[in-house]
Parts: sequence; C-alpha cells; structure tokens
Amino acid sequence: MISGIDDVSVGPNDTLRHTIGVLDSNRRQFALVVDESNHLLGLVTDGDIRRALLRGSTVESPTAEVMNAHPRTAPDTATNQQLFDLMTDASVRHMPVVTPDGVVTGFATLDEFVTPEILSTPVVLMAGGKGQRLYPLTKDVPKPMLPVGGTPIIGIILERIRTLGFRDVRISVNYLAEVIEEYVGDGSRFGLRVQYIHETHPLGTAGALGALQGGMTEPFLVMNSDLITHVDLRDLVDFHNKHDAEATVGVREHVIEVPFGVVNVENSFVTGLTEKPLHRSLVSAGIYCLSPAALNRLTPDEYCDMPTLLTQVMESGKNVAAFPIHESWLDVGRPEDLSRARDEATGPGAS
Repeated sequence: MISGIDDVSVGPNDTLRHTIGVLDSNRRQFALVVDESNHLLGLVTDGDIRRALLRGSTVESPTAEVMNAHPRTAPDTATNQQLFDLMTDASVRHMPVVTPDGVVTGFATLDEFVTPEILSTPVVLMAGGKGQRLYPLTKDVPKPMLPVGGTPIIGIILERIRTLGFRDVRISVNYLAEVIEEYVGDGSRFGLRVQYIHETHPLGTAGALGALQGGMTEPFLVMNSDLITHVDLRDLVDFHNKHDAEATVGVREHVIEVPFGVVNVENSFVTGLTEKPLHRSLVSAGIYCLSPAALNRLTPDEYCDMPTLLTQVMESGKNVAAFPIHESWLDVGRPEDLSRARDEATGPGAS
C-alpha cells in the first residue's frame, strides 16, 4: 500500500482539466475524489475521462459528473496479500484504502505487485522524415535523435515502449537512417527486438507501412517518432479491439482563442457578441492502431499519408475509432516544442 494521497486527490467540483493535470503529474492513471476531510467520494480513471469526453463532456465539466461514486475499497487493516486478492477479484487496477468511517489513508495499485505482461503487439515507429521545421538542428542529426534531458527522443520512446510490455518494434527510416540504426541497433540495449523498414524515397506518414503487407497477424500500433507522451498504449490497443475498428486514431483537444470580440450579424443587425471565444477541435495525436486489413489498402513503395489511408477505410464502410488522449503529450516538431520538452525534462518536476 502507498500511504498519503496528496498527489492523487481532487475535489468533486474540480474541473476535468484540473483532474487530467493530476493524472498527468502522478502518472498513475487515476485520482481519488475526496471532500475537505479526505472522506472518499469517488474514483476517476483515465478511462472514465476518455468515455466522458466521447459522450460530450468538456474539460471544464466537474469531476463529480465523471467519477465512479461507488468504487471498490479496502480496509486500512488489509495486508498486501489481501489488497492483491481484492484487486484481482474485482478486476481493478487501483483501490483506495479507507478507515471504517470512510477516510482515505492510502491506495494500492496492481503495478506494485505484478510486472507488465509481455505483449505480442508490434509497434511501428515512423522515423523517416527530414524534420525541416527544426533545421539547422536536423542538418546532420535526424529529428528522432535530438536529445531531450540527455536522451534522444527515440530512446525515450523505446524505453517507454519496453516499460509497457511491448517487445516487437519496427522503425521506418530514410533521412540519415544510419544515425538511427547505429544508436538503436537490433534493440537489445533497450530489451526490444527491432527491425527496420527502409524507405528508398519519402513515402508519407503511412506509405512505408505497405512493406508490412502479409507480415502482421494482429492489430499493431503506429506512432510518430517525435512524440513524448505518457499515454498507455495498451489502453489504445484494448480500445481498438473493443470497438471492432479497422483503424483507431489517437486524438487530442486543441483550443484556439480568437483574439477579438466576435460579432454575429444577420440582415445588417447584430444578433450576438462574444468576447474572445474559444474554438475547440479534436486533432490527430500521431498515434494509431491498425488492423492487418488496413495494410491491403496500400501499394508497397508508393506514397500515402495517414489521412488518405483512414479515408479509404471509412469509405469502405469499416470503422475508424477515435481514442481521446488526455495524458501529457508533446509533438517535438518545432524549435519552441523542443525547447519546451528540454525545459520540462530539466525542470523541478522532472523525473
């Protein structure tokens, strides 16, 4: 059991935006909802938040609307063995520990007791781009090899992949491929098995996957190699399978503020005014799960971008699912993004 709940607790009226921040910072994928005296009111997981966002909730919704108000709990007298048995019997990954009057004294997670299951799901990293927006930093170094906190971005991704239990990795390379191959090698230094897809010319964000036709027997992950994120890729695979999808797209909310007051006009008369409105959209996060059938829509060694592939899947009548990503996520594609990633890696909260 882990004592203390300061870093995993939120209030019922805290917004989902605040709760997402707590989940991102504690990296435990859940938060305890408590009152001012630490009485347990509920529990909210990253899955609860994802489902709420798909139902139409916004990040400004109160956490009380999303939480499980009747979570399974353990008594504060439970032994470690009893905690493990309670979680496995209830098929839950997190369990609050409470006193007889409902005050939370700590929590238990399955991660304390078991190591991640080794998964057969392949992970494909797209690392063939030139990183032109980061030039001249990418003149002699491919973008995935730019260091953040002393480690190349692709090294951070590979360590995360291994920690989650994945072992089979394919890396698509083209620009300065030898630099990436020299660093990663066969993957053994990361505890992984790595194979390479060599692009003889730029093939877009999906074209290189055509080389995998006939070689995939189960859904697989595709991820841009310039992303730093704490999303649990296992959840994305589970989501894909549960929604009977041929393709699943990781999506994030992107908010743009109009820097002026917006005036609505009809027949020369003002019908409404809004001061600096916010426009919210879901954007692709550069992380996908594809079923093997999607590969049959590609022509090997022919250019194709991911939107084109996904459109083909939809036009054929197959499902393309959207997996909301609320965890920390950063696309290191511009100089300001790289600076931010490096600041966060060396800041007070870095780990």
